[in-house]
Amino acid sequence: ETVIYLASCAVNEVKPDADKIAGIDFEKIFSFASYHVMGAVVGMAIESAGVKNDHVKNAISFSVRKNTFFEAANNSVLRKLEEAGIWYMPLKGAVLKNYYPRFGMREMSDHDILFDATRAEDVKRIMESLSFTIKYFGTDNHDVYYKEPLCNFEMHRGLFGSSYDEKFYEYYAEVKSRLIKDDGNNYGYHFSPEDFYVYMTAHEYKHYSVGGTGLRSLLDVYVFLKKCEGLLDFDYVLSEMEKLELSEFEEKNRRLALNLFGNNEMTGDNREMLEYVVHSGAYGNVKNSVRNRLKKYGGGGLGKIRYVLSKLFPPVNSMKSTYPKLREHEIYYPALIVFRLLKAI
Repeated sequence: ETVIYLASCAVNEVKPDADKIAGIDFEKIFSFASYHVMGAVVGMAIESAGVKNDHVKNAISFSVRKNTFFEAANNSVLRKLEEAGIWYMPLKGAVLKNYYPRFGMREMSDHDILFDATRAEDVKRIMESLSFTIKYFGTDNHDVYYKEPLCNFEMHRGLFGSSYDEKFYEYYAEVKSRLIKDDGNNYGYHFSPEDFYVYMTAHEYKHYSVGGTGLRSLLDVYVFLKKCEGLLDFDYVLSEMEKLELSEFEEKNRRLALNLFGNNEMTGDNREMLEYVVHSGAYGNVKNSVRNRLKKYGGGGLGKIRYVLSKLFPPVNSMKSTYPKLREHEIYYPALIVFRLLKAI
């Protein structure tokens, strides 16, 4: 409750009530905030009340430092994409961070950029020329690059892979047709506010339905909707949600975000969803993942058997990102099954 209250104060630019933060356990507060990647927003709220200590200082300085590294690396990457004539579009947190009241308030985990998938090899050369190392390439709908000390870039060939959900994959298969050309550059694009929100919701649901997603996602929704209040064509948004079969999730998620950080009264549905989110943390957890997969496989005894078989014999493609040698030599797959079983034991 304290973390939610402080995050609400920060994004609404309200000074926290001194009585509400008097005597709080800073170690516990920042431990929980970190679980949801919200240390900076909590730290900035406490700082605005005139309270200073190492927990506050460290949370803020780490996020500001990380955002600074991301900003510099992003400028270099986009400049190279422009020089190479490769179209691109920053995604998710790379855009949302600019909607928060202060630089560094929105903590960054990865930096995501959608690009022309036909130019993946060129992008790889660009990233290597900028001293990024390749973590994953050609095994999913995004390639992953890392640069010391803090920059993790996910370069997206597409917004969803076919392995997650065919509806989402098909909806975004021709995503370029939905994009709007930027002003001020030659190859940059962006979503309309409505399409940004639709993608934001679809991406959040992907995590929510697999292992769960945390309070930072709800805070993003609140900040975005507050920034775009009165500007969104919600008739269009709702029609697109129907196509993706996300109408119920979007409504519940939106109402929870607005009630939670707008200090409105919570409903029963809000509380049930909030409990799931609070226990999920920013990146979900194994318990949720297992429970949700069992539902996907039909539940009951048969569902458990299907789930166990899917873990014992995972698809070759899904293993390629974890075991790079498998990309070149699929003949190793039977040995990998034995290896994974023995490793687990």
